[in-house]
Amino acid sequence: MNLDKMMDLPGAMAAFTYSDKGDLQAHVLREGTELTPQVLDLLAHSCVANLAIANMEARGWEAVTGQGGFQPLKGFSVVGLEWSVVVNGNCGVVVRNRDADYEAAFKALQAA
Repeated sequence: MNLDKMMDLPGAMAAFTYSDKGDLQAHVLREGTELTPQVLDLLAHSCVANLAIANMEARGWEAVTGQGGFQPLKGFSVVGLEWSVVVNGNCGVVVRNRDADYEAAFKALQAA
């Protein structure tokens, strides 16, 4: 994944990759952002936890309702008050809400 290219997305404040355990592997921060490598590491761990919960919910929903198509879950977004994170696979981008293009972020992460 080209993290520098992710930084070209509207509102991008940071781009990062992480391991399956949530350990931050690589990152790029926009100059002047309040985000730090420590915040991104915590965010990466949170992404792994959220994905595990979402997969559990999708699996349960499919089992209880008999409906399919909710798995495999690869990506999601978490919207915050001022900034949000968009994740696909083990890659993410933090975007400032007022400038974000969530569809472009998902497309860029899927193509990476």
